[in-house]
Amino acid sequence: MPKIGRFKNDASKLSYDRVYQALEGTWPVPSTQLDIPTSFGTTHVRKSGSGTETPIVLVHSLGANCLQWHIVIEDLCRDRVVYALDTIGTPGRSVQTAPITGESDFATWVDEVLNKLGVDRVHLVGYSQGAWHAVLVALHSPERVASVTLIEPGGVFDKPSWGVLLKMIRAGMRRTDESIRKLNDWLSPGYVLGDLEFTLAKEALNYRPGIGWARMLKDAEVQSITVPMLVIYGAETVVSNPERVAARLADLLPAAEVEIFAGTGHGILGHIPNQVIPRLMTFVRNHDDAKRK
Repeated sequence: MPKIGRFKNDASKLSYDRVYQALEGTWPVPSTQLDIPTSFGTTHVRKSGSGTETPIVLVHSLGANCLQWHIVIEDLCRDRVVYALDTIGTPGRSVQTAPITGESDFATWVDEVLNKLGVDRVHLVGYSQGAWHAVLVALHSPERVASVTLIEPGGVFDKPSWGVLLKMIRAGMRRTDESIRKLNDWLSPGYVLGDLEFTLAKEALNYRPGIGWARMLKDAEVQSITVPMLVIYGAETVVSNPERVAARLADLLPAAEVEIFAGTGHGILGHIPNQVIPRLMTFVRNHDDAKRK
């Protein structure tokens, strides 16, 4: 039965909100906060930057929220507006009131957010679970997407091993500081969460999400992707086999670009942002709408 995401109790929500508010102080550029009504509930959006280039929309990873992008937002919004979303049905300031009943609902949700923002087309950037949500928009509403960048899209183009899934489940069940830090060290070597980020991630475990999990796209679905796509992996990632994904995309969607960075894993965005963001922005600028006219 479809679910509506919620915290397990009011005390959990209050604890999460306090840490969220404290973490807002790490956002390094001016921003405007918006609460956008949609069919699935109110979506919280943080808007930064200015300019006439095609905007960027950011979709965060599992257990995170829009503030995850604070480490890279300054470079993303130098020449354009960037909208960072709190995904509906996940912890954050978005409030889900109706269930996500199918994968196309993610495209409907983003469509409605963009309509209320008065934005026609965007570059969509998703990280980890957010990459799954981003590719669903590219599949079901390609007319809204100038390009899509998928950072560490586990389970989208290949199947993660059962060992990886079990390790993550066990850590989620124990929920001690030690087990959570060990999971992060294994999952994202080279990137250590700050104290506020760690506390927020721990509080997020008290949220019961109202959305499903990524699944591996069928060959025909991959071949049907019509928007320019960049896929970024860390070579040491445990959520996918980057070489296998690159080979599959070369066969099914040769126009897609795949970048694999050596010496890093799933925490690539925090570990080597000085390499990831220039690659991402080169791709984005190559596909700005003004250049396509």
